Amino acid sequence: MNRYLEKPVTEDLNRKMVFIGGPRQVGKTTLAFNLAPESHRYLSWDVLEDREFILRQKFPVEQNIIFDEIHKFRLWRNYLKGFYDKVGAGKKILVTGSARLDYYRHSGDSLQGRYHYYRLHPLTVMELGIGKQSDFEMLLELGGFPEPFLSGSRRLARRWSREYRSRVVNEDIPSLELSQNLSMMELLLMELPKRVGSPLSVNALREDLHLAHNTVSKWLDIFERMYLIYRISPFGANGLRAVRKERKHYHTNWADVPDEGPRFENLVAGHLLKWVHFEQDFAGRNVEMRYFRDVDRREIDFILVEDGRPFRAVECKLKHKEVARSLKYFKARFPDVEAIQVHRTAGESCISKDGIHCLNWKEFLGNYI
Repeated sequence: MNRYLEKPVTEDLNRKMVFIGGPRQVGKTTLAFNLAPESHRYLSWDVLEDREFILRQKFPVEQNIIFDEIHKFRLWRNYLKGFYDKVGAGKKILVTGSARLDYYRHSGDSLQGRYHYYRLHPLTVMELGIGKQSDFEMLLELGGFPEPFLSGSRRLARRWSREYRSRVVNEDIPSLELSQNLSMMELLLMELPKRVGSPLSVNALREDLHLAHNTVSKWLDIFERMYLIYRISPFGANGLRAVRKERKHYHTNWADVPDEGPRFENLVAGHLLKWVHFEQDFAGRNVEMRYFRDVDRREIDFILVEDGRPFRAVECKLKHKEVARSLKYFKARFPDVEAIQVHRTAGESCISKDGIHCLNWKEFLGNYI
């Protein structure tokens, strides 16, 4: 299967190193091999022989080089910098990792100016070419990670999710973070899916799990760095009386969310974030995804913003109903914003008298990468 990043990454490899971050098992290594089908050298920090090669400060001589999980090496930035500056000219160097490589780059010697960074996301409607309602329901239930989705089995998807969570918490996080009490960390991760769709209260989590506030905040940051979850901030503007503090969170694997409504909202969030990250990484656009909520409890699931200005408001519904009052309120105050209500069913699309688009999942999600 060809992934959506293949063409832009291929182009950028002719200019600089390319870093590809993303969650474990999202397809980074497969993508890397597709980009270097012939002569290449694959070095994984998780393979003892490859690790010794890197520790001895040896440099590969092949034309195409793939470094996998090298960010687990404390001096990885200096190693890559030395390799790129000394013998990297004319070589295509691809670096992949299951954590936010931009975060783990910040300390020490900077690699700025020597690489382009992309974030690889799970499979989505456009990438899979989904057009049937039944196929969409499978994507909603199994998630967009290649292995559980391609299995076509709810049982295998549930087992995969359980094993995935355990491996990330017990193997990946300890290799990068000074973390204790991994069992409580996993318990927090298990608690989060049922809180999708509402502002996430750290105080409520602290009280429910009997943990310190700083501990919960730190662990949430770690989950985000490991691409387990992502959080979006509220959108505020003069005259809106919007809330400005609590963020909402979503899961990279939306299949973990138990209730249908929040799971559909999480799936839409995944599609939007994938598009936002691609526009940031490839086109350099200053776009963000936020949400709207005010003191009168009016709420809109997603607000897309560019250079601080909203250009699209999206509300998710399971069925085609009357237009949400929150969308009408927001559209009245921002007439130029494209307001959309997207629903899970495959009904007919329409435009309300308020200028709000009511779209089915296919017409809406089929426009996002």
